[in-house]
Amino acid sequence: MSVFKRLTTLFVPDAQADRVVPPTGFTANLTTFSAIAMGFLAVFALSLTLASGRLADRWSTELARSSTLRISAPEDQMQAQVTAALRVLETTPGVDSARALSDAEQQALLEPFFGPDLPVDELPIPQLIEINETAQGYDSTGLRLRLAAEVPGAVLDDHTRWRKPLVEAATRIRLLGWAAFLLIGGAMAAMISLAAHAALSANAQVIKVLRLVGAEDSYIAGAFVRRFTYRGFMGAGIGAGLGAVSVWLMPEAQAAGGFLTGLGFQGLHWLWPLGIPLLGGGVAFAATRAAALRKLKEMP
Repeated sequence: MSVFKRLTTLFVPDAQADRVVPPTGFTANLTTFSAIAMGFLAVFALSLTLASGRLADRWSTELARSSTLRISAPEDQMQAQVTAALRVLETTPGVDSARALSDAEQQALLEPFFGPDLPVDELPIPQLIEINETAQGYDSTGLRLRLAAEVPGAVLDDHTRWRKPLVEAATRIRLLGWAAFLLIGGAMAAMISLAAHAALSANAQVIKVLRLVGAEDSYIAGAFVRRFTYRGFMGAGIGAGLGAVSVWLMPEAQAAGGFLTGLGFQGLHWLWPLGIPLLGGGVAFAATRAAALRKLKEMP
């Protein structure tokens, strides 16, 4: 029997075999509810994982392509050192562009800490130079040596100390999301196994009669597998649908909102929740089949 035919038989009703499995009751409600809950949570775990991956890539790209040069010097030497630093940067391979920030831009950077009335022109504030790198980047060690020789008051910050912790944090959140996704599948498998055990125990007498009339254990197990797989598939589909709607209602990604406003799916990532019902059905199939065959072997 081909794989496709085996899969289609899971959703083709068998009136005689389905009489073995109670269509309603505690086991049916438990299976459906657990599948809905796990499908709903799986969407959020998947959304968190994908958002963390986007965040790690964005932080890594943005911070890796920019650097800051800080120049501290007496007021009468500041302009000369800024000019010398820009000349060094213009001749440095890997530097795409460099420009000195204006007083207004530097005041905007300090405003969150000191307020809008900070007298920038009256304070000995270092001059900042924004550096944009090419895709290949530059040799930070060599640039520091050149600056130390030609611009003694310059300090280069290539954002390494900021980039690594942020990217590492986003990567760990992504791993946590995948771990949560796997735990959701394991919890669903455990709940369905318990429900299948309960259904088999409740129908012990019916199973004995079926064995007496010649029914094989594979036939009896198939009835349970078919019913519970269908419940797992439908429940996971309902839960995934509810989860996708909830994620869609969340705020869209905004620069001011940071990470908390970018947890939704983007682009083709909206296709990922479509696989959750299939995974739910697969988990239900594997869990029910294992539980049914084990329980049937234990029955006299």
